[in-house]
Amino acid sequence: MSDIRHLKLGISATFPCSYLPDQQEQLLVNCDPVDVNQFGQLLALGFRRSGDQIYRPHCQQCDACVPLRVPVGRFKASASQRRIINKNQDLQWRATLRPQSYHRTLYHHYISERHREGSMFPPSDEQFDRFLLCPWLEILFLEAWLDDELVLVAVTDLLSDSLSATYTFFHPDLAARSLGTRAVLAQIALAQQLNRQHLYLGYQIDQCPKMAYKRHFQPAEQFSEQGWVPCPR
Repeated sequence: MSDIRHLKLGISATFPCSYLPDQQEQLLVNCDPVDVNQFGQLLALGFRRSGDQIYRPHCQQCDACVPLRVPVGRFKASASQRRIINKNQDLQWRATLRPQSYHRTLYHHYISERHREGSMFPPSDEQFDRFLLCPWLEILFLEAWLDDELVLVAVTDLLSDSLSATYTFFHPDLAARSLGTRAVLAQIALAQQLNRQHLYLGYQIDQCPKMAYKRHFQPAEQFSEQGWVPCPR
């Protein structure tokens, strides 16, 4: 396995937080090329990726971002999650290892409708590529279709012992279906089928409604100074 001890890390400048108003964000950023094994080790230390850039929040005045993962072998869907699965029984699931033009079309629609006030607007194909693609990583585009229309894409990184839920976007008019939750449930099922140990969900942010749902996938684990510990329900 590749060693990560020699990797150089840097600290970014501060900038306005994307999730919490009136907060400043700062990142611990990897400065060296990595391979997929090193990325897996960094995931296990609470890092994430954006494109081929690997980072972890390093904010001086805030610790709201908590890395979360699901040990998929012990996951049990809750009653509400089972209802979401039943509500979406008419979806057809497919997967591809290559980004498609129809992925970008749905991404543009999603960002334009759901994140018009954020830093990702206006969307573009170049932004899609910089944000989601990575030359040294195998990436699965998990698709959900409804009546021959693409309604969801869950971008999922494939590692030897885990999956990482990088980003999900869906048809904005179908928000009542809880497609974000349905995507995570599909990724957990995929991890179980592939005999992976964990699904990494990124950062739980209790103070941000859009990022506060990840604790619902139980049992969950959160990263702390003591390593990975059970996440409060």
